[in-house]
Amino acid sequence: MDKNDTNTNWPVEIVRSDRRRRTVSAELKGGTLLVRAPQVMTDAELTPIIQNLQERLAKKVAKRNLPHTDADLEETAQMLNKKYFHGRLRWQSIRYVTNQNGRFGSCTPSQGTICLNHRLATMPAWVRDYVVMHELAHLEEANHGPRFWKLVNRYHLTERARGYLMAVGLEEDEGVTR
Repeated sequence: MDKNDTNTNWPVEIVRSDRRRRTVSAELKGGTLLVRAPQVMTDAELTPIIQNLQERLAKKVAKRNLPHTDADLEETAQMLNKKYFHGRLRWQSIRYVTNQNGRFGSCTPSQGTICLNHRLATMPAWVRDYVVMHELAHLEEANHGPRFWKLVNRYHLTERARGYLMAVGLEEDEGVTR
């Protein structure tokens, strides 16, 4: 999905369950709207609910102005590189991936590859930017030592973004004194 695409016609996957009685929930996963519904609910009953969910989700996505493509991530990384690293960093690729369940980003400095968890696309831009900044810093410092944190902490919302990720249970407090 492109960041400017507020089209409410994402592909829909419906998962029906005998355990659900009344509620319908939805989430955007990899560009597909995953809808969980009661087994007994008919398609006719579900159709207007899905349309409503799609409209609400489109508004939420448009409001956040999120980058949803690897090209958008590249633009973000270039901007952060210029602002915080004076344009000196080089990498081969930066992209979203769906196979990182326990982390939000990874960097392989020797190959110049940066991978970001696709869930970042649903979070505020400043949180995503922090993770990009974190991974860019690994291009200079492969570990999480004091020199690494000095680089990362130049991003003005580092502490706030880390707090956000900790609050949602997705970043560990590494006990590093800054």
